[in-house]
Amino acid sequence: MKDFFEGIAWLFTEILFIPFNALRELQDEYWFLANFMNWIFVIICFAALVYWMLQLKKFNDNDEEDRDPKAHSFLG
Repeated sequence: MKDFFEGIAWLFTEILFIPFNALRELQDEYWFLANFMNWIFVIICFAALVYWMLQLKKFNDNDEEDRDPKAHSFLG
């Protein structure tokens, strides 16, 4: 059983972490490139935020929301 877990540890440290080790070495020379995945996530989150705001504006412009104070049971 110990060999099984050591095999999993070897797989992760020697094989699956190769891209992350390369990014760690790249960090000292090219900070922007080393944080490439972070920038991708920031762009995705920003696009989702813009989409969400546009959807909120669309529903607000259509006046579809019931804004009466008694419209929601948890408010009354």
